[in-house]
Amino acid sequence: MTKPSALDIPHSPAMPKPSEDGAPPKLSEGGSLAGDLIATAAQLAGVIPQIEAAGRVAIDTEADSLHSYREKLCLLQVSVPVTGAVVLRPRDDAGPGLRPPAPIRDRRSPLQLHDFVVDPLADVDLAPLRSALECPEIVLHGADYDLRMLRRGLNFVPRRIFDTMIAARLLGIREFSLAALVKRYFGLELPKGSQKANWAHRPLPTRMTEYAINDVRYLLPLAEELEAELDRYCRLDWLRQSCRRAIEQAAVQRVRDENELWRISGSGSLRGREAAVLRALWQWREKEAEVADRPPFHILQNHELLNAAVAFASRNVPDYRHFSSRRRQAFRQAAQCAMQLPESEWPVSRRRVGRRPGPETVRATEELRRRRDQAARELNLEPAFIAPRSTLEAIATNQTRAASLLVPWQQELLGITA
Repeated sequence: MTKPSALDIPHSPAMPKPSEDGAPPKLSEGGSLAGDLIATAAQLAGVIPQIEAAGRVAIDTEADSLHSYREKLCLLQVSVPVTGAVVLRPRDDAGPGLRPPAPIRDRRSPLQLHDFVVDPLADVDLAPLRSALECPEIVLHGADYDLRMLRRGLNFVPRRIFDTMIAARLLGIREFSLAALVKRYFGLELPKGSQKANWAHRPLPTRMTEYAINDVRYLLPLAEELEAELDRYCRLDWLRQSCRRAIEQAAVQRVRDENELWRISGSGSLRGREAAVLRALWQWREKEAEVADRPPFHILQNHELLNAAVAFASRNVPDYRHFSSRRRQAFRQAAQCAMQLPESEWPVSRRRVGRRPGPETVRATEELRRRRDQAARELNLEPAFIAPRSTLEAIATNQTRAASLLVPWQQELLGITA
């Protein structure tokens, strides 16, 4: 069955009408334009007052992780409420899940928007933007990645966030991607494409700017709709708890043992000399990727790295046509050096630490699972969203871990008391 596009869906006079090619509408009369790319200090100064005056600001980010060795913040999309723009209205036919008694249509202050894109790669001091964003609540979708990019690229950690993905899941909505939620509430089909584009490319093509704006332009009205539903079901405090935890988790530095980074997926099946060669090839690939400023998989993908390690250990010499003569020589040299290592310098196989859970722990885990599943059925929530199986097992083993693994509303549903 062909999925309807935005053109197939009736629109009220208040809803911006999609273009003839089915793309989401381009806002006008104070709304968003594809050319709203902030790349100078003067342009930035022009939008700072709008941000400072807003109680809630929507943000999305784009990075170049698929195109560089060390990803960097390439775009910062911002949506702020202003006057003189269009008004987005919810649809009448919201899908399954918890649904409000009736769509909200009559508001005293309809939400009006101005969307723009800030270029962090331009020679502009972003300190004024960072300062302006300190007070408003920041609306994000799937906040974890954006929070880490904001921290790394803008040195900014918001005080309060509204994660529309968490909000949707708290309402029992199973299709909670941004595209699915925009379709559900506003009847618009977000265009695909540009997900894998190089966001560090300059000048930025208009189609990419428009794609980036689409990722932020619906977040504020979407947050209003989700907030109203959460309020009806007395789950707003659940959202606040989960969003606070999201900020805390994103602030934690993810540190891995430098000596263990080479253990990629599938490496557990390699032993002895094979593992030594894999480690050497992984280190070679990292150096090549850093020099070329490309992601490691551009040099050689993980499965090829594993196959090469096995081949070298079997006295075969793999080859790749896309290698230059210099890269081919370095590749083979790295493997040969590993082949000559004494057994005492081979990587030690990792073994799982711990023991099988005892009967009491198994019973405790099953009791937590029973409570979780019952609450999930009664509240129309995904069981794993309340608590995944691994979390239940960890708490059954040591209940003092509940506070660090679960927020209060999750603990309450599981019957865990402090």
